[in-house]
Amino acid sequence: MALKDRITEDMKTAMRAGDKERLATVRLALAAIKQREVDERISLDDTQVLAVLEKMIKQRREAITQFASGNRADLVAKETAEIGVLQQYLPAQMSEAEVDALIQEAIQATGAASMKDMGKVMAAVKAKAVGRADMAAVAARIKARLS
Repeated sequence: MALKDRITEDMKTAMRAGDKERLATVRLALAAIKQREVDERISLDDTQVLAVLEKMIKQRREAITQFASGNRADLVAKETAEIGVLQQYLPAQMSEAEVDALIQEAIQATGAASMKDMGKVMAAVKAKAVGRADMAAVAARIKARLS
């Protein structure tokens, strides 16, 4: 079953169960997917849907830091709950050892030697780790490895 179809089915299930918080988050995800499809006039595949979900999770993490600094615990809890729902659609996260091995493999494959080559390494890693690792943390590791 395609990821987009699974999200649609979860929306129907949440409606039947009366789970308003989950339903709201799933609807937000479907709206973001639909918006991208309309904007680009394409039908998204699973990889592109994962990218949309990752972007949504990133936005919520940024919002959490803002709400925490503004002492808005209620909004922090809401955003955290939304992240929990969205993460259920992402594949299993890679371990740190797997990420390190993937980075090492990408460095060797691209022949990267300095920070100038970071883009090449990032592209190689991103292709294999999309949805399975926090790309900001991966970028920081690559940067540390190349400098």
